[in-house]
Amino acid sequence: MGGLYEYIKMAVQNIRANKGRSFLTMLGIIIGIASVIAIVSIGEGTKNQMNSEIDGIGAGKIAISVSSDAMTEDEWITPEDVQEVRKLDDVEGVSVSNSYDGETVTGKGTFSIMLTGEGPDAKMINNSEMKYGNYFGEQETEEGKNVCVISDSDAKRLFGTDDVVGMSLDITCYDSSKSFRIIGVTTQKENGTFVSYTYDGMPVTVNIPYSSMDDLVVGSDEFYSITVQADKTQDSQGIADQIVHLLEKRHQCAGEDYFQVESFQDIMKSMNEMLGMVTTFISFVAGISLLVGGIGVMNIMLVSVTERTREIGIRKSLGAKTASIMLQFLAEAAILTVIGGLIGILLGVLAAYGICTVMSNSMGMAISPGISPTVVLAATLFSCAVGVFFGIYPARKAAKLSPIEALRRN
Repeated sequence: MGGLYEYIKMAVQNIRANKGRSFLTMLGIIIGIASVIAIVSIGEGTKNQMNSEIDGIGAGKIAISVSSDAMTEDEWITPEDVQEVRKLDDVEGVSVSNSYDGETVTGKGTFSIMLTGEGPDAKMINNSEMKYGNYFGEQETEEGKNVCVISDSDAKRLFGTDDVVGMSLDITCYDSSKSFRIIGVTTQKENGTFVSYTYDGMPVTVNIPYSSMDDLVVGSDEFYSITVQADKTQDSQGIADQIVHLLEKRHQCAGEDYFQVESFQDIMKSMNEMLGMVTTFISFVAGISLLVGGIGVMNIMLVSVTERTREIGIRKSLGAKTASIMLQFLAEAAILTVIGGLIGILLGVLAAYGICTVMSNSMGMAISPGISPTVVLAATLFSCAVGVFFGIYPARKAAKLSPIEALRRN
């Protein structure tokens, strides 16, 4: 143990004696470690924020749609199907969504609209936050009332103000026209940067009870898909299987695969996998600098061996063993990379927080870096491994020098 302490002490003295060269040697390791930690931390922080937003609007949601085969056989989801699904245990709500193109004219001009017929649980499924008025519910849907709900941003586009409850919209769809009274205005929830409901240039979205579309669109009471809000504490897949079994029983189509399922958890999993792949690839590219840094360590250690040839010869002539010489140079290489790794870790964490702060300010949301102790530990161990691996060749070269040959060199 005392011998190892002496080797470390000698290595530190040599590093301090050549500060500039030692820093340049560590630079590749510092950049590599800092880059990997910053990229992984930012990627994890972004993924966590996305998951939080998606979980807020999509947790427990299950989308059931009919297949092309079902359409061919004229098998659609009906209002009666929806009512039966609503009765299932662990189902909190069901919404339908039939959308059609149309247009409306206001004092601000002519606008393209997306007319969306929805069910009584639309407010729950859409996770809507009301700014003015109320969303339509079961009574309006059963009675087929000519009411509608729009977003505050769309209200401003149509009327120049979002306080429009009580106003009417004359909507034309497939050469038929109808007037709808606005009973509610929704607003987008804060911290919804990744999951946005509207964007500039898209058609105005007007949500109405599907039952009020009868005299506008033929077949408005047949649905291509429904969205189910399941109990968030229960297994979504199990609930989805129950729904499909119920629909197949009602339509007598067991085994025909007429109904397809997609849960928001599946979408979130796919997004996480995709983001993880991108983060891994970028980290791999950043990690190349670690290889470059390791080669730099090896080159500098070879220079060090050349400069200290006489020292090695004197030590060997005084009885120093080959293993001792090798351990001395390995210790120096390892210390260089460990110091570089620690500096890289510190800079990587600071960079992650700094970049996340800039992203948060520019995007109007809170992104916190996902600093992983596992990644930090792995980066530390990897930097040590780089030092040992790339220090082996110079250390072996130094250890194998003949004492006589080493003493002859100037």
